[in-house]
Amino acid sequence: MPSKTSTLISRPILALLALCASLLAWPCLAEKADRDKPMQIEADSMRHDEAKLLTQFTGKVVATKGTLVMRAARMDVQQDSQGRQVAKLWAAPTERVFFRQKREGLNEYTEGEAEEVTYDNQSDVVTLIRRADMRILRGTEVANQLQGHTIVFNNITEVITVDGQPSQSAERRVRATLVPRTKTPDNAPPVAPPALRTSPGMAPNQKP
Repeated sequence: MPSKTSTLISRPILALLALCASLLAWPCLAEKADRDKPMQIEADSMRHDEAKLLTQFTGKVVATKGTLVMRAARMDVQQDSQGRQVAKLWAAPTERVFFRQKREGLNEYTEGEAEEVTYDNQSDVVTLIRRADMRILRGTEVANQLQGHTIVFNNITEVITVDGQPSQSAERRVRATLVPRTKTPDNAPPVAPPALRTSPGMAPNQKP
């Protein structure tokens, strides 16, 4: 039978704490200002259909929206008359779409990869589909991690859901690693953002 959806919010985390007192909850609250920022895109080519309000980008696509950064081989942006934008991103064969976003009020970043990613600017929801990985970076250190077939996180409600995939293989089950948070001194200097990693399928061409 299909794996049940695992929702990482306060009550499930408290239940987990009852079993393993060293674990802390993982809220996923992105920068609130990001959703109202314009989306800026770079790509090798672009095609826009005004009648359908559809814009298509192909070739080493890099999209930024405030602190949100997404990289893919192809991206379609569907708009409507109300200003809603739904961006769908696809990876090149054998590769994965990459995204990163700063967490609200913290020197931490949410980072993830999947074969397909959807971002809805109106609902402020990011969906990772197939071979989905998600993690929290505290400085340059990887803290909490999630793996599953589909990961959905809502930046407004701070709810994350992870689905596995029907399979006899344990590799397709939901997996989570939650790392205890250490107390940071009040006078501690801010942590510099980690450098963006280069996706193998999108690295600049190298001269022989």
